[in-house]
Amino acid sequence: MTDSAVRIVSLYPDLLGTYGDGGNAIVLSRRLEWRGIAVEHITVDAGEPVPDSADLYLVGGGEDGPQVQATRELEQSQGLHRAVENGAVVLAICAGMQILGHRFPDVNGTSRPGLGLLDCETVRVDRTRAVGELLTTSAQLTTADGIIDLGPLTGFENHAGRTIPGNCSQTLASVEVGEGNGDGTEGVITGKIVGTYLHGPVLARNPLLADALLGWIVGASALTPLNDTDVESLRVERIQAARDHELAPRRSWRDILRRS
Repeated sequence: MTDSAVRIVSLYPDLLGTYGDGGNAIVLSRRLEWRGIAVEHITVDAGEPVPDSADLYLVGGGEDGPQVQATRELEQSQGLHRAVENGAVVLAICAGMQILGHRFPDVNGTSRPGLGLLDCETVRVDRTRAVGELLTTSAQLTTADGIIDLGPLTGFENHAGRTIPGNCSQTLASVEVGEGNGDGTEGVITGKIVGTYLHGPVLARNPLLADALLGWIVGASALTPLNDTDVESLRVERIQAARDHELAPRRSWRDILRRS
C-alpha cells in the first residue's frame, strides 16, 4: 500500500444505476475513512473518458438499452481493460457482470459480444424473470492473504438471463434462496473481477465482501475491525425473511408458472 488515496471509480451511473448500486461506492469510501485511509471517489458518466489508473471500479445494474451503450463505450475507451491489466479490482453487479463477460443478450434476446474481462457468458432462457430476495451460502474470495470466508450473502435480484461461468473463473457462492446464475451458483470471479446478481446495495448488506475487495488494495492488515453491529442486525433480519417469509410464495408462483 502507498501513502496515496485509494481511488474508486463509479462507471456510468447514468446508464447503469437503476437499482441503487451506487451505494456501494459510499460503503467502500466510508469503510476506508473510518480506518483513517484516504479515498478519492470519481464518477464517470457516459461519454466521459475512463481513467485507467484507479484502484477499484464499480459497474452497476441497468436496463437492456443502456447496457448495450455502456458496453460500446467501454469497448471504445479501453480504459477499464488497461486498468484490469494493471491489477485493478472490479465489482460488477447484474447488467455490469453480464457486459464484462464474453456475450450477453440484448432487449430482443440477440446475443451480443461483451468486454471479455470476466470469464462467463449470459444467455436468455425461457423461464420466469428472477425477482426477489437472493441468499447464498459458502461464499469465499481468494486474496493474497488466503481464502476469506464471507458467510451468507444477502441481497435481491432482478434479471432474466442465465450466466454460465467459464473454465477460467470461479463462482462466488452457492444459492440457498433465489436464482443467481441459474444453476445453483451465484456470481463469477476472474482474477480481481467479481461479478454478482446481488443488489441491496450488496456491500451495504455484506461488509465482509466490502472489506475483502479493499483488502486486495490495501492489504488485510490495514483493515482494522469496525463495529458492524447494526449491519449484522439487518443481515439477520433479511436472511430470516428470505428463508421464512419470501421464499414460499415466490417459489410456489414460479412452480405454478413452470407447470403451466
